[in-house]
Amino acid sequence: MKQVQWFPGHMVKARRQVEEKLGVIDIVFELLDARAVISSMNPDIPSIIKNKPRLLILNKADLADPNVTKSWIQYFQSQGLQAVSSDATQDDLLPIIKPVVEQILAPLREKERKKGMKDRPIRVMVLGIPNVGKSQFINRLSNRNKTKTGDKPGITKIQQYLRIGDHFEILDNPGILWHKFEDPMVGLKLALLGSIKDEILPLDDLVLFGIHYLKERYPSLLKDKYKSVSNEDEEILAAIGRSRGVLQKGGMIDYERVMKLFLFDLRNGKLGRISYDRVESD
Repeated sequence: MKQVQWFPGHMVKARRQVEEKLGVIDIVFELLDARAVISSMNPDIPSIIKNKPRLLILNKADLADPNVTKSWIQYFQSQGLQAVSSDATQDDLLPIIKPVVEQILAPLREKERKKGMKDRPIRVMVLGIPNVGKSQFINRLSNRNKTKTGDKPGITKIQQYLRIGDHFEILDNPGILWHKFEDPMVGLKLALLGSIKDEILPLDDLVLFGIHYLKERYPSLLKDKYKSVSNEDEEILAAIGRSRGVLQKGGMIDYERVMKLFLFDLRNGKLGRISYDRVESD
């Protein structure tokens, strides 16, 4: 299986900017994709942020298997890490996030009060891989629409500060990947999520990986969405073509278009709520 590598030059600069700003930061929000929690966890983050307090946020939870997301939160808590889920249906995240942050930073706040310092906005750095939904998360947290969002990796190019009432000062950062995916499965999962550019992997390899995973873990979703009753890859693609109305003249399958439509459906929750990483295996 081809080893996936994608590390644009601007990520070197982004990492350096993160390290330069850490001195004034109180807590790091590390955003993970709830559908692939471990695969979207940058293994370099602990060495970058060192001893800074950290809150794990399982973002896009509305697209993930809810039982799997619940298992991950319980797992992290058992490891002494604070974790919460976040999804697009939550219009106001502040009441969910603020109490957890106050709990994590209670020792720091108490220390500052003993020094006679007045309460101030908590300085937060938001980190995560590309396309994990950092800007959308910040918009919902602030109940505004000030940061640019998109469905392609690499939308955020510069660090941006955003004041959220008297509670937080948020520093958004460009997405940061690590240099190489040692496990090819990680690259495939991130490609399915759209966290790395589609051009990095052959389209058919990516789509077949997605179909095989669904056949193994969520077989009913293929049948319910595309009326596919076959276990053969070609028949499943044909069923997708018929369901989405993209057959060419004479009933020939436009495979490239079918595969792109399948990826669109998969990434946007059109098939259902799917998780690629599980506590018991990852």
